[in-house]
Amino acid sequence: MQASAPAHAELSWPTAAPEPHSAHFGFCHTGGGRNCVVDGDTFWFEGQKYRLADIDTPETHPPRCAQEARLGTQATERLRDWLNSGAFRLEENERDSDRYGRKLRIATRDGVSVGSVLIDAGLARPWEGYRRPWC
Repeated sequence: MQASAPAHAELSWPTAAPEPHSAHFGFCHTGGGRNCVVDGDTFWFEGQKYRLADIDTPETHPPRCAQEARLGTQATERLRDWLNSGAFRLEENERDSDRYGRKLRIATRDGVSVGSVLIDAGLARPWEGYRRPWC
């Protein structure tokens, strides 16, 4: 006969694994960098350049109109703020890298993609396999 746990015993719940990445990010609008944001969907982390695989953000190098410039700057700042707000995961996507050698990843925290945060703020669109104009 198996003994049961006393009624007053505390239940133990598994805890989520800690997010594996964190750093302090600045901006690096031109050239290479380390732990810096290039634009709203591209950043350098630990010497590797990443492109967010799930979104498209307005261009900042160069923007094609004033609206794209404004939205691109906001997206860039929001991505930097999000990366600096705590630990995050870089999840693999369908392809490992793009034609420019950037690693294609989806950045998440607590199961929420930064891409969805930027989309909800009107600063990004879901990636459809090609860029569309923002002007």
